[in-house]
Amino acid sequence: MTTPPRRRKTLAAREAQLAYWMLLPTFIIVFAIVLFPVLANFWISFKPVGLADLRAPEPTIRERVREEPGAPGEPLTVLYQLLNRSQDTVLRNVVFTDTLPAGLTLTGEPRCETSGTELRCDLGDWEGGFRDDLTLSFTTTEAFFSAARDDVAGFLETTLEDGEPRVTAQATNVLTNFTFTLANYRRFLGSPEFLPTLRVTLLYTVFGTLGSIFLGLFAAQLLNEKFRGQGFLRGLFLFPYVAPVIAVAFTWAFLLDPQSGSVNALGVEFGLLQESVSFLSERTLELSLFGFPFTLPLALTVVILFEAWRYFPFAFLFILARFQAIPGDMYEAADVDGASPLQKFWWVTLPQLVGILSTLFLLRFIWTFNKFDDIFLLTGGAAGTKTLTIAVYDEAFARADLGAGAAASVVLFVILGVFMVLYFRFAPEGE
Repeated sequence: MTTPPRRRKTLAAREAQLAYWMLLPTFIIVFAIVLFPVLANFWISFKPVGLADLRAPEPTIRERVREEPGAPGEPLTVLYQLLNRSQDTVLRNVVFTDTLPAGLTLTGEPRCETSGTELRCDLGDWEGGFRDDLTLSFTTTEAFFSAARDDVAGFLETTLEDGEPRVTAQATNVLTNFTFTLANYRRFLGSPEFLPTLRVTLLYTVFGTLGSIFLGLFAAQLLNEKFRGQGFLRGLFLFPYVAPVIAVAFTWAFLLDPQSGSVNALGVEFGLLQESVSFLSERTLELSLFGFPFTLPLALTVVILFEAWRYFPFAFLFILARFQAIPGDMYEAADVDGASPLQKFWWVTLPQLVGILSTLFLLRFIWTFNKFDDIFLLTGGAAGTKTLTIAVYDEAFARADLGAGAAASVVLFVILGVFMVLYFRFAPEGE
């Protein structure tokens, strides 16, 4: 019976296989840079891990000479101070070795043995916070004093006290073991600060995003027409976006300072303010509009205005580019029909901008939702401006609880995921 010939792959299949192999380095880089940190963050969010746990537990051993010999046959006593720096991690199979001077014979310690000038001690397992003293006694010979050359103290300091014993041990790493817990999520989601922080985050994100897009739309409409100095103004409008965030944040903080800031000085001078206002440290401000009193979240409003001002050039560039791609004959037809400038904007311009505005909203929403540095530099999250990103920082670094910080960032990730699903489900489609 003859074996049927092996079917060869088609040219298209071989090309597809080659393409996958050529893309393999890209997949590996994407996994290493993007996916691995995300997966690691999910992993840590279920672990009871703090900043101190990032440092692997290790034993510490210090040595000190307690009794020096004066003649051959007299004992040399060395004290080894043993310490497990971790308070809750067990160190297993702790072994330390040390180099001894020649001419010493160990006596009276079954856990230790010598081989020539090498000392080896098997100290077993150490519980968390273990602390003990190990005293070893050695009998000296003529060889020891010959090496010491009548300076026993200096010889011991050079050969013993200046050196460090070499220690090995085994320990379970909290990051790699399979102990998981939901305590991080319960503590973060059950905190009385969670819902107010989420509310502030959504307000900051939505109004900051809409404010930057609105200002970008206004600036693009203003600079779409040709006039003298148009190029200079376009470059000037990019300044908030390209300037270093730390520079513009401290500029705003200086201008709004209640003692020396220009805003308060001008406000009081022209009667707009009765007294200086601490814009970045006061949570609320009582105002009255047409006889109706209301409470303004002052510090939050200021950081929203900063967000809108700083990032409107990004929207401005995109919208201006789309403006210039709108066919001019559409406006000519509107002029023939007698449309007013407002009608032309509503019925001609805006429908042409729907696609770019929805894309800008998606991008700015994601970036603003994840924004940390602006609020941190302006208020540090105080005065009612604490967002989820500030909460991640507080949990992970201020409280040294990496597990809770990772859980907070996972909550952030889930909320953004829900937003993206809703966005792609209901977002308007434009050209």
